[in-house]
Amino acid sequence: MDLIEIKGIRSYGYTGYFSEEQFLGQWFEVDVIVGIDLQKPGISDNLDDTLDYRSVISSVKQRVSTSKYALIEKLIEVIAEDILKISPIEEVTIRLTKVSPPIPEFGGHITLQITRSKER
Repeated sequence: MDLIEIKGIRSYGYTGYFSEEQFLGQWFEVDVIVGIDLQKPGISDNLDDTLDYRSVISSVKQRVSTSKYALIEKLIEVIAEDILKISPIEEVTIRLTKVSPPIPEFGGHITLQITRSKER
């Protein structure tokens, strides 16, 4: 399986366990690796034969900015489901980073990573 990697999709969202997170929001960053067959577009040089990655970027940004889940585990799962609906994607790996989690005396990031495939 061939891969396309899209890094650094930033979006402001309202997912989080604490009420401040769902009211005030925070920044999220998403990296996506999609598994598709790139042989046909590699030969044809035709956009219709491959993934227009703008659709992935748009899908991620829309989901992050409009969702209000308690857990980022739910958010990343729904993002994966959305992306797998985009043709010709067969598999997706997603890294979702909560850029500034509201944890006292912690200046780092929290990142989840999942891989999901279409059921055949």
